[in-house]
Amino acid sequence: MQDKVVIITGASSGIGRAATKLFAKNGAKVVAVGRNEKELSSLREDLQEFPGSLKTVFADLRETSQIDRLVTNTIDNFKKLDVLVNAAGIIANGTIENTSLDDWDKMMNINLRSVFYLMNISVPHLIETKGNIVNVSSVTGIRAFPGVLAYCVSKAGIDQLTKCSALELAPKGVRVNAVNPGVVITNLHKRSGMDDEKYEQFLEHSKTTHPLGRPGEPEEIAELIYFLASDKAGWITGASYEIDGGRAQTCAR
Repeated sequence: MQDKVVIITGASSGIGRAATKLFAKNGAKVVAVGRNEKELSSLREDLQEFPGSLKTVFADLRETSQIDRLVTNTIDNFKKLDVLVNAAGIIANGTIENTSLDDWDKMMNINLRSVFYLMNISVPHLIETKGNIVNVSSVTGIRAFPGVLAYCVSKAGIDQLTKCSALELAPKGVRVNAVNPGVVITNLHKRSGMDDEKYEQFLEHSKTTHPLGRPGEPEEIAELIYFLASDKAGWITGASYEIDGGRAQTCAR
């Protein structure tokens, strides 16, 4: 990954932050995108001693103009783009009966629309470098779970976006893959409104819903993302990799 230019969204926390650290520690030039200035600042401090370079960007990915600026500035600064990692996302509870249209649109805009548009405008640059894309999906893209309807649909959309674009871009030398985590210890659920007590109960329950008996760590997901982005995965495209402690093999519970 030495001197590869990598855009990583959702970099201020969780899986995106772990991926940013891993890429930078291995010599990549990382453009880390997030919506938490404080966390982006601490990320810069964490990585100042490592060989890769880091540029942090505050951006709201619901705004296409900010995505345009992100990609344009990356090319202006680094003259190329090798890897795009789409790790930004939100989750919220809701069923077919009580999910409002506004809540639906918010979920789709952040989890799916922004990913499509960022891929769309990055592809010309990735074709030049024979680069690749790694999308962070979810076990909910593979399996249905009640109570998180819009989230499940958005992640199923990510999986199909990954597979369809992989077929379209393969003749041009660009690979597209996805990772599908189970429950991972991040701030995702807390940002959705879950308090500390309920979150601890949720993690404890996750020990019973994942056959390997525990939730995952962001660093574990980052390792798979890094592998898929590397030349070692040069013959892999259109894949959605389950990294979920076996959760996708079980019934919804």
